[in-house]
Amino acid sequence: MAVSRARRNRLAELGAHAVLLTFTVIALFPVILIIINSFKSKRAIFREPMALPNTETFDLIGYTTVLTQGNFPLYFWNSLSVTVASLFFVLLFGAMAAFALSEYKFPFNRLTGLYLALGIMIPIRLGTIGILKLMVATGLVNTPWALILVYTAQGLPLSIFILSEFMSQVSSDLKAAGRIDGLSEYDIFFRLVLPLVRPALATVGVFTMIPIWNDLWFPLILAPAEETKTLTLGAQVFVGQFTNNWNAILAAMALAIIPVMILYAIFSRQLIRGITAGAVK
Repeated sequence: MAVSRARRNRLAELGAHAVLLTFTVIALFPVILIIINSFKSKRAIFREPMALPNTETFDLIGYTTVLTQGNFPLYFWNSLSVTVASLFFVLLFGAMAAFALSEYKFPFNRLTGLYLALGIMIPIRLGTIGILKLMVATGLVNTPWALILVYTAQGLPLSIFILSEFMSQVSSDLKAAGRIDGLSEYDIFFRLVLPLVRPALATVGVFTMIPIWNDLWFPLILAPAEETKTLTLGAQVFVGQFTNNWNAILAAMALAIIPVMILYAIFSRQLIRGITAGAVK
């Protein structure tokens, strides 16, 4: 029975891999085309947009322009620091809230979970004016913390909703055994529960990471200064300044896309495990 169940789980994971690979190839084709053309001369871009760069068409003028006239290393560091910090707080606080909702029974337990889940249906951008006023009053405008706080609040509802479902499936006998052995609630949470829901954490991380990295709205509203610009905002400003320089535009777009592709590839295996977990009984 255990062997057949493991085999069905394996088949489900392989099927998810195949479907994800198919959609990934379709979705990545325009991205690959942008990256290929970013290494070609302007004439080659218009003459042979589908061809790979060769010795005659290869040209790094676009990247030279980007690196000399745009502060992309700083933009990259801003995006990376904001994304990593936001993910840390989303996963930490989301997992703690999910554990409390799934483990402890108290009055209005379900109502509290429903209230927290409402953030999935209500876009945080509706409160942009109020958020901006709050950041101005606290002096956080043009600081990374303004973005980190907003992205943490944005990602918590989905994190709590997903993780609470996974944590409710963790064996209560395992947690009871931990309490009998003298483990504190923090030990049970960090040493017993979190390792068992790691695929779910990776799934939440991917779904949270991509909107944060690609967001343009809040960096433009809350942190538009040069020293706090994110990679997406910096690339958009750069593209607006070099409208007719296709080499620079494609190079800027490639630099903005490649990091999130690398992060997605790193977490893809855990993402598939999180999606297929519990799919086969």
